[in-house]
Amino acid sequence: MTEQPAVPDVPIAAEVPEASAPVTTPDVAVAPEPVAAEPVAPEPVAAVPVTPTPSSSPAPSPAPPARAPTQPPAPPGTAAVVASDPTHWGRVDDDGTVWVRTSEGERSVGSYPGAEPPEALAYFGRKFDELAGQVALLEQRVAAGGVSPQGAETSVRHLREAVTDANAVGDLDSLLARLDVLTGAVAARRARRDAERAAARKRATATKERIVADAESLSRSTDWKRAGDRLRELLEEWKAAPRLDRKVDDALWKRFSTARTTFDKSRRVHFAELEEERGEAAATKEKLIKEAETLSTSKEWADTAKRYRELMAQWKATGRARRDVENALWDRFRAAQDTFFAARNEVFSARDADLAVNLETKQALLTEAEALLPVTDYKSARAVMRTVHERWEAAGHVPRAHRDEVENRLRKVDDAVRGAEDSAWARSNPEARARAEAAVSQLRSSIAGLEQEAAAARAADDEKGAAEAAEAAATRLTWLVEAEKTLAEFS
Repeated sequence: MTEQPAVPDVPIAAEVPEASAPVTTPDVAVAPEPVAAEPVAPEPVAAVPVTPTPSSSPAPSPAPPARAPTQPPAPPGTAAVVASDPTHWGRVDDDGTVWVRTSEGERSVGSYPGAEPPEALAYFGRKFDELAGQVALLEQRVAAGGVSPQGAETSVRHLREAVTDANAVGDLDSLLARLDVLTGAVAARRARRDAERAAARKRATATKERIVADAESLSRSTDWKRAGDRLRELLEEWKAAPRLDRKVDDALWKRFSTARTTFDKSRRVHFAELEEERGEAAATKEKLIKEAETLSTSKEWADTAKRYRELMAQWKATGRARRDVENALWDRFRAAQDTFFAARNEVFSARDADLAVNLETKQALLTEAEALLPVTDYKSARAVMRTVHERWEAAGHVPRAHRDEVENRLRKVDDAVRGAEDSAWARSNPEARARAEAAVSQLRSSIAGLEQEAAAARAADDEKGAAEAAEAAATRLTWLVEAEKTLAEFS
């Protein structure tokens, strides 16, 4: 059995690199900071001592205010609005310890020495907002397919650990609920990926079964060239098809290889029989050569040329002799034709000499016509070409060797005049001008809007949004340059 060619495995959906683990927040704020600022991490200040987080359970505290209802989990891919007002979810002791309330009770999250309670709560509230932003970003990436199931699971696990032990004040339970929803979404995506892989294997199996079926049907064909070409194409298709499970792949390959072998054996038998027929073809061509050699001295140019065409048709229909014999026979047949056509060309060349005056006339007309290039006034050029064509027809025939040359040169001038006329019409077309003006106006408006978006994003410290808007504006500016060039052609 012929060795099976190497083929690629079934393609699996490309894995996107895992999402990076979320940034954790330190337990204790070591220095007070302005309420308006939102630092990523507190900066240490040597002049203020650090207050450690109590390790034991806090003393009973007064009854907490009514707890705001936990928001329902947001579906993956949506940036849910998280209640970030820390006064609903935490409090500050007299000693500066900050507490957060969850469904499991209160726990301390750190302290903010030297700060007022609202400022301390705001600081830890911002840490909650950072976590909420990470959850929202992961929801969007999962919904957009920008992270692999494995990466998403890792990110969910890291975020769940960060939220569970977060030193932050906010609705932590809602973040955990959203992570639960994300877990389900990732599981569903993994299931879809597995289904896609199974479907890919099914398609690959169907492809190879179809290749094998086609090959088996061709194995009995006697259309040697078409079937042979098609079998070669099927082999390339097999090589390009994904590899299946080894047992199934080997079984299908064995059938495919058997079909090719069967066809190859039949073809060899056919050409062995054909070799016997080549002797008869050589004898027939000998007769054609004798007639061609007899006609080589004929002066009946038209009738003899017609007979040579008939002899050529018979030659092609006779079939081929052996390669070495065929080449020798063909050289003799072609030599007889060359002798006749050389004599005919000599006679025709003498006739062409009488047409030299016509050629000079037409070359002078070409010089007059080509002086119009490049065409700047199509109306006057069209008038000149009208008279040129009248004199061209009156000049008569030119030698055959120059016929195509002069006709092509005249056609080139005609095309240039016609093109200038078409261009003039295009420049004066009011509908095309209106479309060009509309395109320029629309692009200018779009660029102005995007520049405003970029400015607004920068004012809101949204560098990503600003960059995207600026990039879109730059792209449209490139389009605007081309649109303005088009519009300028109408002026």
